[in-house]
Amino acid sequence: MKCFLILFSKIIFYEDKNFQGRCYECSSDCPDLHSYFSRCNSIRVEGGCWVLYERPNYMGYQYVLNRGEYPDYQRWMGFNDSIKSCRVIRNIYGNVYKIRIYERPEFAGQMVEHMEDCPSVLDTFQFREINSCVVVDGAWVFFEQPTYKGRQYFLDRGEYRRCTDWGATSPAVGSFRRITEF
Repeated sequence: MKCFLILFSKIIFYEDKNFQGRCYECSSDCPDLHSYFSRCNSIRVEGGCWVLYERPNYMGYQYVLNRGEYPDYQRWMGFNDSIKSCRVIRNIYGNVYKIRIYERPEFAGQMVEHMEDCPSVLDTFQFREINSCVVVDGAWVFFEQPTYKGRQYFLDRGEYRRCTDWGATSPAVGSFRRITEF
């Protein structure tokens, strides 16, 4: 997933599809968007790379969006029209990416270190699940299904002892990719 390095971050939320209806412009992290709009059916990302959350305080389904237009929520792989909080991704780590994935919780079992996008965890590592990981460098997105589909989970630098630490209810990870900037 590529994010463009620009001098500003800006996202515009629209209540209706095709950039219609009431809108709200945002240029920084916002833990509670509910007072600005009741539903979100289209989005324009004019600057930066963003993580959107279904619920306030950065909870619920996550969606990672880069610069572009999203005329309806299916375009950002949304499950519904609920966006209640957002964060700007600040990948300040340069062009180095490294993640350690483990087949068991608490960094147990087989460990693999990876530095590239992975379209299929099963085909690449013969893992059916990722139960813990350490993001050594960069920012990453886990996807529930292969080929970057299904629920998304944003991972920044740090330790994730179990899948609930990155917001998942299940350790099913089908693919993952780096969030890159130019």
